[in-house]
Amino acid sequence: MKIIAMIPARYSATRFPGKLMKDLGGKSVILRTYEAALNTELFDEVYVVTDSEIIKENITNAGGNAIVSKKEHECGSDRIAEAVTDINTDIVINVQGDEPFIDKTSLSKLIEVFKADTKNEIDLASLKVQITNKKDIENPNNVKVITDVNNLAIYFSRSVIPYHRDATINVKYYKHKGVYAFRKQALLDFYNTPITPLEAAEKIEAIRYQEIGKKIKMVETTVEAVGIDTPEDLEKAKQYLNL
Repeated sequence: MKIIAMIPARYSATRFPGKLMKDLGGKSVILRTYEAALNTELFDEVYVVTDSEIIKENITNAGGNAIVSKKEHECGSDRIAEAVTDINTDIVINVQGDEPFIDKTSLSKLIEVFKADTKNEIDLASLKVQITNKKDIENPNNVKVITDVNNLAIYFSRSVIPYHRDATINVKYYKHKGVYAFRKQALLDFYNTPITPLEAAEKIEAIRYQEIGKKIKMVETTVEAVGIDTPEDLEKAKQYLNL
């Protein structure tokens, strides 16, 4: 089974423009992420997929693999799918470009889903983390996920799911972490399907996979990633790097 990592890397970012090229301990954020993915030794190959020649040069000058997208893309899955079309692989892992401190344990769990899936029934695997704070549960920026008894995703939503109608019942809430492992064909099927109605309503790409019949296995993790969305996050990352 060949497993590769793809790191989608847009140069522009609404909250923090150019964040992937910001300095983090003498290297750019995206280069830190690329090297961290390599150092996990989980992948046969690692690529950065970007819309920016600046990012591409930063990676290739360091001896890395980078691909510039030919088209404009709305989401990471589309960007990765275009890049992976002509690459020979079985499993593709989407590694977040703005999370340079990679959680190897969780990525290993995603890979194990496919190694254990001898019947090739699972199309995707992704991560969920339990949340207990009321504000986090109600925050529409936190995508929630509910699963069946086999941890297959039933639905993703920015709304509070499940609705806790009976207070005597213990309910757990899970936030979806946007780290995916795909079978290559599932990724290509997503790419070749227009945006679906529920996906368009919720602005959650995982829903398109469900609307076209793909099975998503959710893996629970307790690790909250150190993501860089703001200048303040970058300062926290610098402090984390020095620990």
